[in-house]
Amino acid sequence: MLVIPAIDLIEGAIVRLSQGDYTRRKGYGLTPLDAAKAFEDGGLTHLHLVDLDGAKGTGNNLNVLEEIASRTSLSIDFGGGIRSEEALESALSAGADKVDIGSVAAKDRESVKAWGRKHPGRIILSADARDGMIAISGWQEETSISLLPFLSDYLSSGIDTAVVTDIAMDGMLSGPSIGLYRTILSSLPGLFLIASGGVSSAEDLHALAAAGCHGAIVGKAYYEGRISISVMKEAECLRRG
Repeated sequence: MLVIPAIDLIEGAIVRLSQGDYTRRKGYGLTPLDAAKAFEDGGLTHLHLVDLDGAKGTGNNLNVLEEIASRTSLSIDFGGGIRSEEALESALSAGADKVDIGSVAAKDRESVKAWGRKHPGRIILSADARDGMIAISGWQEETSISLLPFLSDYLSSGIDTAVVTDIAMDGMLSGPSIGLYRTILSSLPGLFLIASGGVSSAEDLHALAAAGCHGAIVGKAYYEGRISISVMKEAECLRRG
């Protein structure tokens, strides 16, 4: 199971939100590049980089993506504010190995499926849900789209990797939604599911591996000192089942 540390950005600085609420954010002292280099030095190979300014439509942090991509060997998936093919191409050009598509995936499925055909293996579906329904625009806007059919539709189109976030768990350090992930994987066994939200301990990582998750994102638990880089690296050796 991949263990993927997260860096969430507002105005170039690392922050963590609670349940996606921009008014409930906490900053941390280290720079994004220093954090990325620490992950790399600890043996981790992937990074989940989230542009919260882009998600909210108030700017972008492509310069941070470019700096980390050019000064580390981390495989970066980048998301937040990717709502057009131009934005997608800009992220790839700035050094993203893969791009997370969220809001526009709910609003314009045919375009996103076309991007998936143009860039095979480089599109990750970002499915953020509150009470089983997709939320978009930096989690500020609710939709009437059910999570499971949404994932199924994209899987049938060839986009087989998804970061699934239970918004209620994100940033709360209360444990991930194991039941939700088991339900998804039992219905969609061909999905490469990356769990996001709520991870607070090594035991949570063990549980996600046992549930069959392809990967798990660790954010606030690292910055709050609950999970070390060495624990994340050890958890990458966990097998499914």
